[in-house]
Amino acid sequence: MANSIELAKKFQPIVDLIYKEESRTAGMDTGVMPDFTNTPEIKYLHVSTTGLGNYTRNGGYPKGDVTAEWKTFLMTQERGKEISVDRMDDEETLNLTFGTVVGNFMREQVVPEIDAYRFSTYAKMAGGKATGTVTKDDIVEEIDEGVRFMDEKEVTSEGRVLYVNSNLKVALNHALNRVWGSDGTVSNVLDMYNNMRIVYVPPTRFYTLIETLAGNSDWGFANAGNSINFLIVQPNAIVQVEKLLLPKIFTPDENQDKDAWKYQFRLYHDAFVYENKQSGIYLHEKGAI
Repeated sequence: MANSIELAKKFQPIVDLIYKEESRTAGMDTGVMPDFTNTPEIKYLHVSTTGLGNYTRNGGYPKGDVTAEWKTFLMTQERGKEISVDRMDDEETLNLTFGTVVGNFMREQVVPEIDAYRFSTYAKMAGGKATGTVTKDDIVEEIDEGVRFMDEKEVTSEGRVLYVNSNLKVALNHALNRVWGSDGTVSNVLDMYNNMRIVYVPPTRFYTLIETLAGNSDWGFANAGNSINFLIVQPNAIVQVEKLLLPKIFTPDENQDKDAWKYQFRLYHDAFVYENKQSGIYLHEKGAI
């Protein structure tokens, strides 16, 4: 049993590593995080003012209006799973089954659902939107239009991320000319475009709307919207919250239900867009077929 016990000791770092390596949205967790301690709901102040008016020497300053209202971020996504592997099934497969099942569960189920939920949330709240198919002949033009929209809305240019449907990777890579290096090598894979980091997203995670399933007969999530061609996101416009990401392991000796390794995973998370920063998200969707 020594190998299995060692697996349990190392499991938490493995979960963290899988999430960071496999997630397409993990890099956006660096923004300012509201404090959800002891509460599922926080309020943030949404403030707006009117612009300048004419100053007159008799009347003085024109009177301006100020609007201040409290907006709400309410966490809604509570997800979980229990997995059990019999002691002998694990032992007779060189103590590999339990660890493999749990690792695959994180890669194939948890991480894709987190990404899909976040992307659909951002798509729903995007301040700029376009619809249609894109090819290598117009993909750069369409991306430039998204950049133009953000520039027009005076969205901070530094830190923008360009998320591209991986089905369009070839189209984007062939849309621009390449220059051969002095050593005779060439790469046509773009990882940056006009100071925007490019992240290619599997199409199975890239929808304008998803449905998270309850787990009684259907599990995980399902597409309920349109495919996304690309998203441009300014990290300051969004909030990604993981209030609880908790994996728990019970050895067969600790498990009171059966003589088996038991894994319980609970995830309490959500994603939000600041209402006054919706211009920090630009969506190009494929549209209904």
